Amino acid sequence: MKSFDLIVIGAGPGGYVAAIRAAQLGKKVAIVEKNALGGTCLNTGCIPSKTLLQHGEAVETIQKANDWGIQTGEISINFGKLMGRKDQVIRTLTNGVDYLLKKNKVTLFKGTATVDESLVVTVGSEKLKGKDLLLATGSKPFVPPINGLDEVDYLTTDNFFNLEELPESMVIIGGGVIAVELAFAMAPLGTNVTIIEVAQNILLTEDPDAREVIKGQLKAKGIQTITGAEIQRVTEKEVVLADQTISFDRLLVAAGRSPNRELALDLQLQLDENEKFVVVNEQYETSKKHIYAIGDLIGGYQLAHAASAEGIIAVHAMAGEPIQPIEQTKIPRCVYTQPEIASFGLNEEQAKRAGFDVEVTKTPLAGNGKAIAMDSTAGFIKIIADRKFGEILGAVIVGHGATEWVGELLAMKHTEGTMHELASMIHAHPTISEAIGESANLFFKQAIHM
Repeated sequence: MKSFDLIVIGAGPGGYVAAIRAAQLGKKVAIVEKNALGGTCLNTGCIPSKTLLQHGEAVETIQKANDWGIQTGEISINFGKLMGRKDQVIRTLTNGVDYLLKKNKVTLFKGTATVDESLVVTVGSEKLKGKDLLLATGSKPFVPPINGLDEVDYLTTDNFFNLEELPESMVIIGGGVIAVELAFAMAPLGTNVTIIEVAQNILLTEDPDAREVIKGQLKAKGIQTITGAEIQRVTEKEVVLADQTISFDRLLVAAGRSPNRELALDLQLQLDENEKFVVVNEQYETSKKHIYAIGDLIGGYQLAHAASAEGIIAVHAMAGEPIQPIEQTKIPRCVYTQPEIASFGLNEEQAKRAGFDVEVTKTPLAGNGKAIAMDSTAGFIKIIADRKFGEILGAVIVGHGATEWVGELLAMKHTEGTMHELASMIHAHPTISEAIGESANLFFKQAIHM
């Protein structure tokens, strides 16, 4: 039996980051992964989807260029080559994870892990014993019960990125972040996309104003969006609704994700009141001593960067070091549509319920010089602040590159800066981020271009 200070189960962004940090703290660490290094994010989630989105954006850039007067001729899509590039991006990153694990002397075990009551981990013929155990088992696609679905060849995000041919038409069941992002990725490549959502709206986790911008862009791209749908059944080539039938070449079910709880259930860890997620404390320790859990397994924001941050806190806690609990209001949330949505903190209603005297400023990008030059004026900056002290409570940015420049607002909040400091900053001109300063000055009724 091989002994370790820490055994991490799951090598996604939560697991491998935690393993490396534990090794940096002088711990002897093992990590177990049954599939590919990097987990869902690197292999079937964040990275391949953003790669396809980049391909779609390139097509739209060419189309814009033609409108501007740069004539390129007819666009031809070599889908196989695009998917090959996606595979190369994934290989580059997963090879990087493998290198980092080796560099930090983290021992990798490939295979499915089981854990007994004495916390002995078995992987194939290997038996491992650790002082601490970290579960970073991630999640899997949720497939809702739909009549006929189990009889048809449908896709989930687990196998969507294995497509070899570009579909002429695609129906996506689901209207959340993943579903809408993939609609934005496929439509510019030439696929006729229809989104079917049983709820009354799409992107229900996002700011209402941001949602309306994205709905407008979906319509502009020819993506049909059906909300409040009553799905009666699915056949090999059709989704039958109560009031219409939608045909497709390929069907993608992107209706959310469910945590991989098998090990947690085997270990009889305490679950939340809905019996869905594992309960942890501020150090990410579960109901059983020396067993920790992070990422999609514990709920909250099911985001790669949240899992990484949780893993880092967990291993520092294991090492007996003081920790600073994660403030949920400082976790950025990103949607990689065109335009992008980036947000953090409280929305207006949440801030009011928390007892703040709320002031909301909103600056559209329609008058921003850089946005006009880029032909990317769809979007806005919205800042939710406390009227008395100017404390930044939350923000929503919708615009080209929003997921990159939300960092300015987050940094200001993280360092306890207020609307006073934000309004006094000098922003470079011309930049889209000038609108941040404009929105801050609007708080003091001193915006120049509003």
